[in-house]
Amino acid sequence: MEPIVFIVWLLTIAVDTVGQLAFKAIALRGAGYEGMERWVALAKMPMMWLGIGCYVVEFIVWLAFLSLVPLSDGVMLGCINIVVIMVAGRLFFKEKITKYRLIGVLLITAGVAVIGMSI
Repeated sequence: MEPIVFIVWLLTIAVDTVGQLAFKAIALRGAGYEGMERWVALAKMPMMWLGIGCYVVEFIVWLAFLSLVPLSDGVMLGCINIVVIMVAGRLFFKEKITKYRLIGVLLITAGVAVIGMSI
């Protein structure tokens, strides 16, 4: 894999993960509100805007990544986000990783490794 492809790929992973973690954090903080009050409270949280900003940046970086690799390879390499987000959820939010999720993560990781070696 060329260095620029690798760097852009890592950037997509990082930005997507930060965005997902930001949205999870505000979802937990906004649990005490209902209806429109909840949306107003969420809109006032900096984490909401961090998550939205990350998704805007991720959209641009993802387009750059797809311009560097074939679509089928890019989508397969993008699957590693599932693994990274699951591990981050475990670290930051103490979410459980069941046996079946662990097996799935190992299969995804193996698939991404195979695709990554072929680029």
